[in-house]
Formats: sequence, structure tokens, C-alpha cells
Amino acid sequence: MAKQKEIIVKDTTIRTMSQNGYDYICITDIARQKNDLEPNVVVGNWMRNRNTIEYLGLWEMLNNPNFNPIEFEGFRNQAGLNAFTLSPARWIDATKAIGLISAAGRYGGTYAQRDIAFKFASWVSVEFELYLIKEFQRLKEDEQKALGWSAKRELAKINYHIHTDAIKEHLIPAEIDQYHRSLIYANEADVLNVALFGMTAKEWRDAHPDDKGNIRDYATINQLICLSNMENLNAVFINEGMPQPERLHKLNQIAIQQMTVLETAGQRNVLKA
Repeated sequence: MAKQKEIIVKDTTIRTMSQNGYDYICITDIARQKNDLEPNVVVGNWMRNRNTIEYLGLWEMLNNPNFNPIEFEGFRNQAGLNAFTLSPARWIDATKAIGLISAAGRYGGTYAQRDIAFKFASWVSVEFELYLIKEFQRLKEDEQKALGWSAKRELAKINYHIHTDAIKEHLIPAEIDQYHRSLIYANEADVLNVALFGMTAKEWRDAHPDDKGNIRDYATINQLICLSNMENLNAVFINEGMPQPERLHKLNQIAIQQMTVLETAGQRNVLKA
């Protein structure tokens, strides 16, 4: 089972997960809106419906090249009859469906691809469906923001290597021992820290004794963008032989300019939204 995340919809905890490129929502959790004690009965009643079977079959034909249409036709012909019953597990096994996932165990349940889950939620309660869509969209937006931050952090790490290569080539004497080599690297890293954050790494740690990581782990996306640019520029300045005090002053001015532009652009986007 893929890693789960939870959203709260009208005081109900709904589990979600991503698997094989699809987003899934637990319809067993949704069913508790209709029957908190026996949600599986609600799911089973939904799957007895002919419209449900047709919708599930169409979704599979559009998205699943391994779907078994012969078994699907058999279920569709029986759907709606008084004696007809169909569990998610039976549907998955017989048709090779991927739109539903049946998980056993204490924390299991039936998961449906998000479009199917929204369809089920609408069958349970139109109001609940609207709240579910809203909360699920918020979850995906938060994931995208986190992904964007991670990408910027990785970019800063790549540029860090460019920065340290310039330090190694131009600022570290030959045959220096590892301890003093690390001091030079740390000193140059603090040039960037002071220029952008206004403090050294040690000063930040002293001011935040309970926080894990370092000052750059708590940077905003805009600060990481600026840091990435500054690492490249400092590498150029080092290659040109510019003295450290002059580099610090120049980088600080660049940081002020770039952060002003980035923050102003962000505010304009908020106003447009």
C-alpha cells in the first residue's frame, strides 16, 4: 500500500494515497457519512447499481489496457437484479480493474481513483461531494507548493557545488589539511548567509537552539531562488579575484535587489488571484 495522507471533510477523516500515477480516495471513509457502523454495506449497495457498473467499466476502458471487457459485460447484464451483489474485490479480480483498490486489514478499505471517488461521494451526498472536492484540491495545492520548495532546494545544492569548486580552485592553498579546508568552506558559506539572511550559520543556531537542520532549511522559495543566483555570482567573483569584503558588500546589494523583485512579483500574483 502506498503512503497515505488524510484530509478532513465535514469532521470526517478521509484517507488518500497516490499509486501508479493515480490519486485514490478511500470511499469506505466517505461511506461513513451514510452508515458509520457498516460503511462496506454502503459501498456494496452502490456497486449493485447498473449506472455504477457502466461508469466503472467506461473508466477502465479509457484508462486500463488490461481491462477485461467480457467479465464487465457479464456484470452489467446482471446489475440491478434483486439477487445481484458485487464486492470491490470481486470486481477487481474478475475485470483486472485499476480504478478501485481493495485493502484488507484493520486500516484497510476500498480506495477509488479520484474521479470515481467523487462520483461515489455524489451518490452518498451532493453536499459532501462539494466539500470533498474542495479539501482534496487544497491537499494537491499544498503538495505542489512543497514540491516547488524541494526543487528550489535541490537547485541551491547543485549551485553549492559550483560555489565550492571555485573556492577550492582559488582560495584553498595546496596541501592544506582537512580541518582548515573546512573552515574556508564554512567561512565562504557564511558570506552568502550574511549577505542574504543577515547572520552566520552559528548565529542562527544560537538563536534557534530547538530547531533541527540549518538556516537554509528554513528559507522561503524566494530566498532559495536568490541564494541559487548568489552562489553562481560569488563563484564568478572568486574566479575574478575579488576580495571577500567587496564580495560580501556586492552580494548583499544583489540580495536586496533580487528579494525586492521576487517579493513584489509574488504580491502582484496574489492580487491578480
